[in-house]
Amino acid sequence: MELGISTFGEVHPDGVAGKAVNAHKRVQELLEEVKLADEVGLDVYAFGEHHRPDFVVSAPEIFMSAAAAITKNIKLSSSVTVLSSADPVRTFQNFATVDLISNGRAEMIAGRGSFIESYPLFGFDLNDYDELFSEKLALFLQINKQEVVSWKGKFRSPIMNQGIYPRPIQESIPVWLGVGGTPASAKRAGSLNLPMIIAVLGSAPKQFVPFVDLYRESAAKAGHDVSKLQLAISSQFYVAETSEQAVNEFYPSYEALMNRVGRDRGWSPMSKPQFEYLRSDGPLVVGDAQLAIDKIMGQYELFHNTRFVAQLVTGHTSHKNILKAIELYGTKVAPVVRKETGVAN
Repeated sequence: MELGISTFGEVHPDGVAGKAVNAHKRVQELLEEVKLADEVGLDVYAFGEHHRPDFVVSAPEIFMSAAAAITKNIKLSSSVTVLSSADPVRTFQNFATVDLISNGRAEMIAGRGSFIESYPLFGFDLNDYDELFSEKLALFLQINKQEVVSWKGKFRSPIMNQGIYPRPIQESIPVWLGVGGTPASAKRAGSLNLPMIIAVLGSAPKQFVPFVDLYRESAAKAGHDVSKLQLAISSQFYVAETSEQAVNEFYPSYEALMNRVGRDRGWSPMSKPQFEYLRSDGPLVVGDAQLAIDKIMGQYELFHNTRFVAQLVTGHTSHKNILKAIELYGTKVAPVVRKETGVAN
């Protein structure tokens, strides 16, 4: 199993037009974090696109490019690229450029986005939510396979026998579909024979088993080799020397994030008992190294996934402690998980 990290780059908003001191500091921290993840042998680091004041990553490809210059082996991805509100041609060019800079380490996770700020920001109608994604994904996949493209759709001008450059050093950019639990999304990923990453958040992991089964069934019905499908599970994550320390360091960040997002979505305020339930019986991977191993392996037994992506929640947790969590993940958790899933260190 591959093991990686995803981040949205949480930041305390500067609230200014320039001299964004907090944003500058957070960007430097993110680069230090991905550099350490590479040094401790993790497999992938993913930057999540958002267009909000509380997240610093709005352009994942630029972060990936900066990370490519200071790392050697780790794969670099978005998590997700909100393809619905992006131009597939420009997006491909950006990822192909990152691939050239990184010597073939670029990946993309495409998604419709769990937040909607990008739609009005870039002039799209939220009523076209699914249609936008379907059309733009199809165009991106065509560009990814062909140097010269002819295409006509509803939401952008036609392309008439034009080359799209540069091309990546890889044969094509690996494209994953990022999903949150909608059956139609699982069917789409399976029928297209695309790797899928599912965010296992808020509910017991076993509740996502039918969704993963649907993914594999859809691939089989479309004539694809199910044994070659790649599946990633992403859960919120934090590890420390002891479970008590992990809870104390992680909970303030988690509570703040869930309550901030919850106000927009009408959720009840996060409580400590609810948090403890999610940590014990739910998807949260928060504790010492052994607890993290047990939780990751528990998900592996349910899903037989090929990748686990630890979603860091960092708003009120010190950068020093985040670095320690990454170190423990790479040196204490990852070797055991790889051994138990039959992957050599």
